[in-house]
Amino acid sequence: MDEQENSVSTTPSSNKRPSMSPSRQIPAPKKRVVLGEISNSTNDVVSTQNSAPKKPKSSLKKKKKKTTTKREGEALKTEIVVRSVDPRKSDHSSSIYRHLLSLEMDMNKRSSPSYMGRVQNDISPNMREILVDWLVEVAEEYQLVTDTLFLTVSYIDRYLSSYAISRNKLQLLGVACMLVASKYEEICPPCVEDLCYITDNTYIMEEVLEMERDVLKFLNFDTGPPTTKNFLRILMRAALENYKSSKTQLEFLSCYLVELSLLDYSCVQFLPSVVAASAIFLSRFTIQPEVHPWSLALQSYSGYRPSDLKMCVRAIHDLQLNIKGSSLRAVRDKYRKPKYACVGTLTSLPEIPAIYFEAIDI
Repeated sequence: MDEQENSVSTTPSSNKRPSMSPSRQIPAPKKRVVLGEISNSTNDVVSTQNSAPKKPKSSLKKKKKKTTTKREGEALKTEIVVRSVDPRKSDHSSSIYRHLLSLEMDMNKRSSPSYMGRVQNDISPNMREILVDWLVEVAEEYQLVTDTLFLTVSYIDRYLSSYAISRNKLQLLGVACMLVASKYEEICPPCVEDLCYITDNTYIMEEVLEMERDVLKFLNFDTGPPTTKNFLRILMRAALENYKSSKTQLEFLSCYLVELSLLDYSCVQFLPSVVAASAIFLSRFTIQPEVHPWSLALQSYSGYRPSDLKMCVRAIHDLQLNIKGSSLRAVRDKYRKPKYACVGTLTSLPEIPAIYFEAIDI
């Protein structure tokens, strides 16, 4: 790699943080998440981030404590999908699942698993990982729901599957996709000024809005493709059936693993439903390694046998164990927090027994 690719310029943070509404002024000075120039080196980016607060706190939280506390509670409720109804006996649930399966097979709603080598010539999988890690921090900073994050990454991968862009436009694509996803998912999406500000004003409003138009035109305004999070919510119902251990821990651990999968370009090759099922498989194995992580209920409801999930489970398992030694910490630090049951601190056995991938007898 040349020196230009490995260099990262650190941009100074402003002393003022804008509110979500341009008309309001928040006097408390706050530093913010800044990505800086995207390079191909995770170590350089980590050293840049260390100069800023590790866990950025939005001044908006202090100003509207009651409102954000309520919203945070609602966001956490969306992560918990415990239901007393057997999903296999719920016509609506199974119909929704079948509909989502049909949608994810639509090639217009999928990204190419080979776009890095086939389309892109100035960005790499490592740069994509840096961008997604930064977007996780931005989503936390603005208290966005996780569905927004998953949609954002889906838009990014689909756009990059068709259009080559330069590395200095990759962050612009990221914030534009987050703007589109926020308008689709959020009650109060961040405004364009906020997204310009979070990039340390690397881009002006007109650039973000122009990129937003390009993304929407490319998507043909079809902004609601099925994501891994959609499948995870439905499959979790079957996963919790007759589950004897902590249900909350299983749910948050599964959420943690699917967010880790967002970082890895190699996971683009897997269907969202496969990633969701694999995360549940690995979560059950992590919590109770002595018990078979799959069940007849999950196999019947998801349509996947353990052997169908083998490649994806092992890929996410490597991410969980951090086999590649990535220095990016946004997802791991997020799920080390008590509000997520500290599932980011859980470790899995280094090997998954091969017998767990064999067929389950009916």
